[in-house]
Amino acid sequence: MGEERGTVPVPVPAIDMGGFPGEFQKLREACAWGCFRIVNHEVPLELMAQMKAVVRELLDLPAEVKRKNTDVIAGSGYMAPSPKNPLYEALGLYDMGSRDAVLAFCSHLEASPHQREVIMKYAEAIHKLIMDISEKLGESLGLSKDLFKEWPCQFRINKYNFTPETVGFSGVQIHTDSGFLTILQDDENVGGLEVMDQSGSFVPVEPQHGTFLVNLGDVAAVWSNGRWCNVKHRVQCKQAVVRISIATFLLGPKEEAIEAPEELVDSEHPRLYAPFTYEDYRKLRLSTKLQAGEALALLRADS
Repeated sequence: MGEERGTVPVPVPAIDMGGFPGEFQKLREACAWGCFRIVNHEVPLELMAQMKAVVRELLDLPAEVKRKNTDVIAGSGYMAPSPKNPLYEALGLYDMGSRDAVLAFCSHLEASPHQREVIMKYAEAIHKLIMDISEKLGESLGLSKDLFKEWPCQFRINKYNFTPETVGFSGVQIHTDSGFLTILQDDENVGGLEVMDQSGSFVPVEPQHGTFLVNLGDVAAVWSNGRWCNVKHRVQCKQAVVRISIATFLLGPKEEAIEAPEELVDSEHPRLYAPFTYEDYRKLRLSTKLQAGEALALLRADS
């Protein structure tokens, strides 16, 4: 692990969603690190603010209500504070592209008509955005569109219960995301997210109002045949306030094997990983407790 530069904000590349095709080279360079910020997107700022308020209300619900948010796949429902991550809790929704799944999520949490309306609009807008970003990622490598439209998305709303006694501690341990990519609406008032740069140092990512942060995960590293990086990140408690964030994960195909497309495999880029399903990979990460991308080494094509 490199030395930490705890006070220097990291210059996360900004990708202008209205600037394509001129942004493709910048996008390719950002993917080599695995982290970039989305600006000039089509999600209304008012909707982002409304969703932030609704998220805070849902995470303030009594524990017995939050526990009704049960798993569809392991880890997709309510996550209570745990010995490993005592400052963190979350609610989750598997397959946010499904209207029925979103409605069920709202019903389980006894959402009000206003809350339900905001959640439905936000889910639709974010699903459209994550599909747009993923298509542009494919295009950046010269591949066709509609490669990811059937891949499920998981939605997670996060609360970090930071107190004066926890300043300097971890809100969430070092990890990579297991899926393809993550869109994060971070807390514009509270920092704490840190990503590992290409030198191996953790650097803080300062929040930026009205934007989304994108992290690439383990599936992206495999699918790109090693061209893209699954960025390591963590959350640190910097101040004694509650931190709220909203994350959407594009996971991987439901049943088909994950492998690099043939167009990305040649004599200079031999296939790095054997095919695997997303569900099997999630189980591997859980069983081995290798949560920071190390589990991919067990799936190398030459292992």
